[in-house]
Amino acid sequence: MLNIFTLANGRLVQEEIESLEELSRFQPIWVDLESPSLDEKRWVKQYYGLSIPEDVTDEDIEESARFYEEDNGDLHVRSDFLISDADEPRSVRVAFILNQHNAELKSRGVLFSIHDEDVPVFRLLRMRARRAPGLIDNAKDVLLALFDADAEYSADTLEGIYDELEKAGNRVLKGNVSDETAGEVLGLIAHQEDLNGRIRRNMMDTRRAVSFMMRQRMLDAEQFEDARQILRDIESLDNHTAFLFDKINFLMDATVGFININQNKIIKIFSVASVALLPPTLIASIYGMNFKFMPELEWSLGYPYVLALMIASAVGPMLYFRKRGWLK
Repeated sequence: MLNIFTLANGRLVQEEIESLEELSRFQPIWVDLESPSLDEKRWVKQYYGLSIPEDVTDEDIEESARFYEEDNGDLHVRSDFLISDADEPRSVRVAFILNQHNAELKSRGVLFSIHDEDVPVFRLLRMRARRAPGLIDNAKDVLLALFDADAEYSADTLEGIYDELEKAGNRVLKGNVSDETAGEVLGLIAHQEDLNGRIRRNMMDTRRAVSFMMRQRMLDAEQFEDARQILRDIESLDNHTAFLFDKINFLMDATVGFININQNKIIKIFSVASVALLPPTLIASIYGMNFKFMPELEWSLGYPYVLALMIASAVGPMLYFRKRGWLK
């Protein structure tokens, strides 16, 4: 899908392009390519002179090739954006290309973004830019606004993590946690830990991208201050992710502790039962010996006497253990 965005009365207006002729009708500040087809890549190359590499969104690209400027003035920024899907949270690599100085290319002043799937941050910016006139003035504003929205999206996701951990804490800290409940809570905690780690990694990547833009001296004074504010927001999010990691570790230890307590209870019951059965076992062992001269062998009441003795020797310790509370 190829979408272009133009400015109209200070608002960002979206146009979906289905042919090369439609592309030439507009003067956009942002061209967004989501899973672009070969035809869409060809249109961009023919009209703007911009060749999109096949590996532009690869995850295993060298770190040194994620932020750089080409000889023709094209500035390349590859950054990750979070998708906090409930079932499969993940990061999506987005490649940005921006030409600021080369007036020989029609791509000058146009931000190109290439990604393989829809990103919630992009939807958030489109909605916000339509409703807030003056939010976007040029392509650099679009890029900064995307990073700012990414930080806000991550902050909202962190709030969701905190809510989920509160629910997990309420289930664990109420006491008498069953093994089944503990297993469910451990799964929930592990999921939130993974999501929290992705947010931290995503914020680190955003910080690098914004810092690169600041080092390139491509921002005016107002944009530079906006970039500094984004970095301050990221710093506060880093502190919050560290707090959540501590809370996750606490809940993990508490849950595993309850599992150990439940296992110890089972082991204690087996230990008490084995001790209680030792006297009957001793009696049975004595009367199971094959000596010729044993006084009780000729006794007609010997069998019921031994059975009663064995039962009494087992019940007595059990009553004592119960009185001491060892069977709970």
